Amino acid sequence: MIRLLTVQRIGNLLKVWLSYQLSRWFQKPIVWGMPFSASIEPTTSCNLGCPECPSGLRSFTRATGNLSMNAYEEYISAMAPNLMYIILYFQGEPLLNKGFINMIRYAKAKNIYTATSTNAHFISKDLATEIVRSGLDRLIISIDGTTQEVYEQYRIHGSLDKVIEGTSNIIEAKKQLQSSTPHVIFQFLVVKPNEHQIEEVKKLGDELGVDEVRLKSAQIDDFENGSELIPTQDQYSRYAKQPDGTYRIKNQMANHCWRLWSSTVVTWDGKAVPCCFDKDAKYELGQLNGLTMREIWRDDRYQEFRKKVLSGRKNIDICTNCTEGMGVWK
Repeated sequence: MIRLLTVQRIGNLLKVWLSYQLSRWFQKPIVWGMPFSASIEPTTSCNLGCPECPSGLRSFTRATGNLSMNAYEEYISAMAPNLMYIILYFQGEPLLNKGFINMIRYAKAKNIYTATSTNAHFISKDLATEIVRSGLDRLIISIDGTTQEVYEQYRIHGSLDKVIEGTSNIIEAKKQLQSSTPHVIFQFLVVKPNEHQIEEVKKLGDELGVDEVRLKSAQIDDFENGSELIPTQDQYSRYAKQPDGTYRIKNQMANHCWRLWSSTVVTWDGKAVPCCFDKDAKYELGQLNGLTMREIWRDDRYQEFRKKVLSGRKNIDICTNCTEGMGVWK
């Protein structure tokens, strides 16, 4: 990331940090910089049916579709002077977008760190070679079980063998091309059905040669009355059980959010939304197919949302299940 720094990007980082601190101090939104991180959604399509995911449940109220290369290039070229990090993922399986490899190449040409998250079912040997050659910096592979029986309890319609095959293809392509990238991460979403396999997934990651195994807590939409997905081991849960048997999120909901000053999320059809918790784009803050990110970033809608966060974050529904500021692993 340090290699990506330019005078303009350093200046932007300082503006973002300072305006965020002043906003917290004065309890009003002050915005001087531009987002240096962005999540851009290649597609809402997915081959799996995960129970807490609107892509998997096919439950979106917003339009579904694929990001076009022309629109993507327009977004990136406008944001590139300040943008340092892009994750080509929001909802859906990004590798289903046939332009995915070209999207990575375009961002790399703009000197931007690139990442994506995938279920790895489509990583053939040929595609693995293309991914490595594209310059992708980070590849997050979701693997939520070390046996098919456990894996498919959350990754419905998924195949653990496909995940392992896709991972092996990437590792082999890196070796053949003598590339240190992408940095391959096994991401293990800890839920009750798989929490007994945490040590096993670490061992599997070592055997396959991934660079890192990362545990992630599960977001449960209706957590208040409990869920079969909430882990029994408290350290792996976002939620704490109360004396009356109900659950509350461990986050204390402080009235600030770094994400609203540092990053943005863009849906496949150009909607700018506050963060990755707004999966259904309920809080659309602007449309990139008509405005630039610079115009949207300081627009009344964005500023009003920041103001609500600073005055009462717990009153915003998408914030009530958020890990921002929790101070624990996520």
